[in-house]
Amino acid sequence: MNTKGAAGQSRSRVNRKGLTKQEGVTTLMAAWYLGLSLLIWLWSGSALAESKSIPNGTPALPESSQEKSSLTVTADYIIGPEDVLDITVWKNADLSKTVQVRPDGRISLPLIGDVPAVSRTSAQLTDEIARRLKAYMENPTVSIVVKEVNSYSIYVLGEVTKPGKYPLKSKTTLLQAITLASGFTPVASRNKIVVFRFGKDGEPLTKIKASYDDIVLRDGTNQNIELKPGDTIVVPSETMVVIPAR
Repeated sequence: MNTKGAAGQSRSRVNRKGLTKQEGVTTLMAAWYLGLSLLIWLWSGSALAESKSIPNGTPALPESSQEKSSLTVTADYIIGPEDVLDITVWKNADLSKTVQVRPDGRISLPLIGDVPAVSRTSAQLTDEIARRLKAYMENPTVSIVVKEVNSYSIYVLGEVTKPGKYPLKSKTTLLQAITLASGFTPVASRNKIVVFRFGKDGEPLTKIKASYDDIVLRDGTNQNIELKPGDTIVVPSETMVVIPAR
């Protein structure tokens, strides 16, 4: 009896040891899978970060920054309405101002009052301000920095599917602007399109007429003008009543 009891106890110890080994293997497998999952997660995060970087490894700019960088101001940049200008008069803080170009195309400065700014480069406007300041000081030194570009937009109004303000990212023609506004409505008078444009040096608005049929069906490609910042395109309705001037 004692021999049988000893054998049973021995088998019991073997079974307990076997279960302990199995549990150990299971624990090791779970740890291995956990480590593998962690490694995959870290790798995917690194790949995502790389996908948001440009080729040289520098993090990519947000979309808004990329859009602003595409509008880099050069020396021949033409100032437009709503642009913000940082004007500095050397050694005269009272005359140095940050101003926004008004819708009428002018800016206001101390002493010299309103100055036409639209359709000029920074250098041209600098010369004009310096010329006017000579009446109050000797050899004024003026510098202008375009702080914000807000004028690179056009306006499409009237009988188009989506009227509104559209930013210009590149050279845009009249037909392309109509396309941006998703085309004409059924009642559009497409042969009586009018483009209003700011004049140079404070001159009145220029009105440019265009006919869609002339551009597309006839030899009127010269009417498909290249648009400028601030241009307003109006497509009238066929039902509009025109009262003759007296």
